[in-house]
Amino acid sequence: MADVMSTAVSGLLAFQRGLDTTSQNIANAATAGYSRQRVELSTRPAQAYGSGWIGSGVQVTTIARVYDSFLATQVRSSASSLARYDTMATEAERLDNVLGDSSSGLATALQDLVNAFQEVANDPSSVTSRQVLLSKADIFADKLAGYDSRMRVFGAEINSRLQAGAAEVSKLADGIAKLNTQIRDAYGRTGQPPNDLLDQRDKLVDQLSTFVDVSVVAQDDGAANVYMGTGQPLVVGNTATALTVAADPFDPTKLNVAITANGATIDVSSQLSGGSLGGLLEYRAQILEPARDALGKVAAGVVAVVNGQHRQGLTLSGAMGTDFFSIGSPTVLAAAGNGGNATVATTITNAGALTGNDYVLEFTGTWQLRNTTTGANVALSGSGSPADPFSADGLAFVVGNTPAVGDKFRIEPTRDLVSGLKLEIGDPAAIAAASPVRTAVVGANTGSGRVSAPTVTDATNANLRSPVTIEFTSASTYSVNGAGSFTYTPGAAIAMNGWSLQIDGAPAVGDRFTVTDNAMGKGDNSNLLAMLAALDAPSLDGGTTSAADAATQLVAKIGSQTSQAQSNRDAFAVVHDQDIAAQQSVSGVNLDEEAANLIMLQQAYQAAAQLISVAQSMFDSLLAATRR
Repeated sequence: MADVMSTAVSGLLAFQRGLDTTSQNIANAATAGYSRQRVELSTRPAQAYGSGWIGSGVQVTTIARVYDSFLATQVRSSASSLARYDTMATEAERLDNVLGDSSSGLATALQDLVNAFQEVANDPSSVTSRQVLLSKADIFADKLAGYDSRMRVFGAEINSRLQAGAAEVSKLADGIAKLNTQIRDAYGRTGQPPNDLLDQRDKLVDQLSTFVDVSVVAQDDGAANVYMGTGQPLVVGNTATALTVAADPFDPTKLNVAITANGATIDVSSQLSGGSLGGLLEYRAQILEPARDALGKVAAGVVAVVNGQHRQGLTLSGAMGTDFFSIGSPTVLAAAGNGGNATVATTITNAGALTGNDYVLEFTGTWQLRNTTTGANVALSGSGSPADPFSADGLAFVVGNTPAVGDKFRIEPTRDLVSGLKLEIGDPAAIAAASPVRTAVVGANTGSGRVSAPTVTDATNANLRSPVTIEFTSASTYSVNGAGSFTYTPGAAIAMNGWSLQIDGAPAVGDRFTVTDNAMGKGDNSNLLAMLAALDAPSLDGGTTSAADAATQLVAKIGSQTSQAQSNRDAFAVVHDQDIAAQQSVSGVNLDEEAANLIMLQQAYQAAAQLISVAQSMFDSLLAATRR
């Protein structure tokens, strides 16, 4: 009877624990991060009798979480990817709205400038058209400066978000480390898993995965080591590594993600992936900074073409044209750890050869130039002196003082150019619409020779505007200002005094053509027509892309990157939902299932109670029998 009672009591207690656990599950059905718990039972040790082994009841082995580490890892991985692409898509959308707007975007701004030049070319003597051109040019410069200003704001916001994210990661890591201590102590005291603490730790790790990609390695003592990125330890046992930010080694205005370990701050930005922090770093490196570089390259191309052609033209006052725009200079950033006192000055020598990429100039005993986008070394010509600068990719580099081996300089040729873009002309009459020289036919030439308008090749030539007469001394020869005998080839260039022209057809002996000063050519538009042709011609990327095409390509690239990030975000949102559903199918509380368990456990509890009643009745019968 004692065995019956003991067995019944063991069942009663076991089913009570089952009811307690079921009620805990039901109460936490809506609790985020809660894992369903289950009472695991085993038989108590049997007792040996002569007739065999008799069971002695049931015991609670453990109260276990219904938990699948593989599914938890899948949820964290998809959460990290979702946060990464959501961050990239959100930020890229903002940039796309700035540069790709159909009414105020980059392509529209450039086209408005071209249209204004065309209006002056249509009526070069119109002061109104000239004033509109200056207004449009000023707006163009302001718009590009505005784009650059917005992108600088985006960069500053990234710094702030990296700071806030690093602080939150450090907070979560510290919380995980503290829970590791509590979990380890709980295991040590009872040998049983502290389920609620484990859930709390998993919830913190889940939150952590939205900031950085994480991996978790469970330890035998119940602690969990957490690693981020490519394996940087974030939590080891009860020790958490502080995540912080540090200034970029070249650019102190740009913050990178770093860890503090053994009193040292180590930049880990290049080793991070996933999560919102990884998304911010990837967006800045692959979209925002390249966009600023490309915008600067477009501005450099436009300014080079406009200024170059404008200097070859003639103003309404009869003076040679000056620079129409001014623009910023390439940025040179010395690495924080440079040991020498070397200096590097960089200028743009050929806007058409600019790649739009950044470079690192490093002294390794000799100066080496590396393209940071492609990673390839770039050949340098020249000696680096002011008289013979290093030259590569449309840039000139002058190095001074004494470098130490390992000294580095980051060269950003186009990133900050737009910040210095502004209109340099305020007087409508100073627009150089005309050519400084013009051609004419002298008298009544009898041949069929035709002369083209002159093209200025060197606006600084002192004899540019000096009068020149070309007279044909035979069908195949001509003289210049009465001197020389030059062979005539129809259509071939005739160049002198900083200009070039062509004569074709069959001039007769005595036919004359003149090149004279065009100071009175107020209605001449030939220089602006040449400028419009130059703007439309492929002048960038080694003569393969026009400025308008470069602007269109920039907007299209950002639009494509935005669309790709949006697609990835939407795809991982579906994947993440599926991963959560799979995890919840295992670890989540199903109220229907718990209700069924509740009925089963209630009935089992009642049966155990009834067994106790039977044992009591048997015991009473025994006592009654012994009283006789």
